[in-house]
Amino acid sequence: MEANESWKETTSDAAVAEAVGLTDEQYHRKMQRRKEVQDKRIAEAISEKGLIIVNTGNGKGKTTAALGMVLRALGHGQKVAIIQFIKGAWEPAEKKVLSVWSDQLEFYAMGEGFTWETQDRDRDITVALAAWEKALSYIRNPDFQVVLLDEINIALKLGYLEVDDVIQGLNQKPDLNHVILTGRGAPKQLIERADLVTEMTLIKHPFRDQGVKAQPGIEF
Repeated sequence: MEANESWKETTSDAAVAEAVGLTDEQYHRKMQRRKEVQDKRIAEAISEKGLIIVNTGNGKGKTTAALGMVLRALGHGQKVAIIQFIKGAWEPAEKKVLSVWSDQLEFYAMGEGFTWETQDRDRDITVALAAWEKALSYIRNPDFQVVLLDEINIALKLGYLEVDDVIQGLNQKPDLNHVILTGRGAPKQLIERADLVTEMTLIKHPFRDQGVKAQPGIEF
């Protein structure tokens, strides 16, 4: 079991020991075995691989988590491209903050808002296709180690883009470059193609449960 669980984040060591009722000696042996398993896994692991990463689910935080990876990449001096597929009717605060990395970052908010605001499916499709062509230019570019396709999963879910076309495009990325795709409703084919998939689960939401509008610094 430990081989399967060694990669997981745990609570504090003291809490684990207390929860299972281990003596100090038993706990030490348990952690030593875990260390041996983890060291072996690390030694056998591939040193580098460009990943396709999907953040999906109905819960909040998909774009926020992706932007955390963007910040890490920028901190390592890597070049990053962000293409936003649905957002764009307003100026996102993250674009303003990230502008300090203008020499490393290309940021395009190419959407025109939510479908109930645009009310024009043909135009929404045209805009999504233009965003995808822009995204492809960065996905294929070896100089951009990270490409974030924000809310592209929604464009796929609504049929603005074809899943097969997107997967074909992802297959054209350089081997060591990463592509992050966010948005609820990620299609099964994309999940199967991805290397890392995280599903955000909605438990409570202030708008749904309390009628609280989107707020600066939280939603935008």
